[in-house]
Amino acid sequence: MTRPTPGSSEDRTRARRLVAWGRARPGPRRLSLRARLLLITSALLTAGLVLSGSIVIGLLRANLVDRLDRQLQTLGGLVAVLPPGFGRDLPGRAGPGLLGGQAGTANLDLITDVYLAALTPAGVVQEEADVPARSGPGGPALPRLDAAEVVRRARQAFEVPDRAGPGRWRVIAMPRSAFPLIPGAPAPERGSGVVVAVSLDGVSSIVARLRTAILLSGAALLAVLTLTGLFAIRAGLRPLRRIEETAAAIASGYLARRVPDPGSSTEIGRLAASLNGMLTQIEQAFAARAESEARLRRFVADVGHELRTPLFGIRGFTELHRMGGLTDVDQAMSRIETESARLARLVEDLLLLARLDEGGDALPLDLAPMDLRTLAADARLDLKALAPDRPVTLTGPDGGPPAPAPVLGDESRLRQVVTNLVGNVVAHTPAGTPVRIGVGTRGATAVLSVTDHGPGLTPTQAARVFDRFYRTDPSRSRPTATGAGLGLSIASSLTTAHGGHLTLHTAPGHGATFTMTLPVAP
Repeated sequence: MTRPTPGSSEDRTRARRLVAWGRARPGPRRLSLRARLLLITSALLTAGLVLSGSIVIGLLRANLVDRLDRQLQTLGGLVAVLPPGFGRDLPGRAGPGLLGGQAGTANLDLITDVYLAALTPAGVVQEEADVPARSGPGGPALPRLDAAEVVRRARQAFEVPDRAGPGRWRVIAMPRSAFPLIPGAPAPERGSGVVVAVSLDGVSSIVARLRTAILLSGAALLAVLTLTGLFAIRAGLRPLRRIEETAAAIASGYLARRVPDPGSSTEIGRLAASLNGMLTQIEQAFAARAESEARLRRFVADVGHELRTPLFGIRGFTELHRMGGLTDVDQAMSRIETESARLARLVEDLLLLARLDEGGDALPLDLAPMDLRTLAADARLDLKALAPDRPVTLTGPDGGPPAPAPVLGDESRLRQVVTNLVGNVVAHTPAGTPVRIGVGTRGATAVLSVTDHGPGLTPTQAARVFDRFYRTDPSRSRPTATGAGLGLSIASSLTTAHGGHLTLHTAPGHGATFTMTLPVAP
């Protein structure tokens, strides 16, 4: 089964289905990020308004109650000096004077309803009065206030509920004065006390009005800030929307799309820059994969051709022998042997590359001290044997006489590298092309170079010359194009396994120089 290429119609169709399924898939988080941010902001704003309003209302009520307590103490001091029997006269005559005439001097602005009671030493209400007078059953629900309890409370105000309704009262209890305000009036009983209670309706009314004002202003403020936050969040998330659109386009197969750069150093700007870098790497990875797959297909085709040619030859000779059509058996056996050796070399090259890919101990090297001059001299002899018409010179790396180049290496593997370089020169340069082999040292490295004066390579070819399965001339029609493009790749991998490097310096029309550098042996 063939795999669809990146960006193909199958990839785009699959990506669209996945994106559509992800958007339509039910789940607990159906709200968008913008909606969640707006809800969170509104909830925090509401909580802040409620908390601040509660604190303001609580502080105001505490201040009002404190003021009411001070006024209550002032009023209690006045009532404590009234003679017994004030309950009969106070509602009609003393009441208006008490709340009106004294209001300017005593500052009794928070007092609306007053309850007065005279207590016996046992705490029994002896007489009581309401100012202004009321006809209903309302009033404070007093606890037991005997003489000891009155002394214990020490003129401290406390709060009690209403006897017949939801209201609340502030109450103060104190002993009656032994010196009545009216001369000649009867003296109060020893240990008796008075109770003065004022309604909290005035305080509750002020607090209720403030609470209403806070609720209305808070609701208006919440609405305005929520609307403002909606526009602010929408503007702030606009770059994320662009990122989402770009990601959807890339998921559809358009790998060249990039996130628009907001041009800022904020988190979104850094995110856009990171995403663009990641998308570039993804595009390069897809391109590398596509190139690798194309190269693998070319390799399979090349190897298939290389394997098929000798196999067909061997099969043809064996069928001729079976049918009795061979006239020269020795020649046929020689051809079969040649093709078998060609198959063996190809298989060995593939196995060697596989072992080099594994690294480590997959390809053990028999390292020993040696001199690259030996390999250079043998390469010169090989060239003269393979192409007698080529002038071959042996020099130092940069000219002059060859110099010692001691290294620690596996001679058979390094000889394989040099053989591949020599074979590359013979296969890809015209007949009679001069060749120079240089050997020596440069600093702490030993150098062996093979330079030809052939047509050279283009920059594109030079960049891929060490790639596996790459051939500068992919045509199989040339008689010299018998390789599968593995020789230079094997040479480069073997050099790397020795801790060195194999490089190429070339230009069109100026030949090519392959240079093998290895660490100098001590």
